[in-house]
Amino acid sequence: MEDAKAAYAARPVQARVRHRCLVVDDSRMIRKVARRIVEDLGFEAAEAENGEEALARCKASMPDLILLDWNMPVMSGIEFVTRLRALPADHAPRVVFCTSNSDTVDIHQGIEAGADEYVIKPFDEAALRGKLRNIGMA
Repeated sequence: MEDAKAAYAARPVQARVRHRCLVVDDSRMIRKVARRIVEDLGFEAAEAENGEEALARCKASMPDLILLDWNMPVMSGIEFVTRLRALPADHAPRVVFCTSNSDTVDIHQGIEAGADEYVIKPFDEAALRGKLRNIGMA
C-alpha cells in the first residue's frame, strides 16, 4: 500500500495547456474588455494595438486564437489576416473579426480574406463564446 501511495505521489503533474489569444485593436478599452472575456474563458491573452504589431508578435510566437479589429491605423485587419495566412506556420491560428462593420459584404470579405468567424461590436461574453464554440475554441 505504501508503494502505491509513493508511486502516485511521484507521478508528474500535467498542467492543463491553456490556449493563447492575441487581442488586436487600436482601442485600449476594447482590448481590455476583450482580454477580460477571453481570460475568463480560460485563455492566456496578449494584446497588440495594430496589425503591424500583431504580425510581429505572430512571427515571434503564433497564438491559437486572434481577436481582430477591422479598422486600425498602420495595417488594417483585412491586410493583417491576408498576410498572416501567407506566413509559414506549424499551426494556423483561428481568427475572429471583432468589428462594427456589419454589412453582409464586409462579413464575406473578412471570411474570404482568411477569418474563421465574425462578431459584431459591441459584443459580450455569451456572443463571443458562441462564436468560439462555432470554430472549436470553446
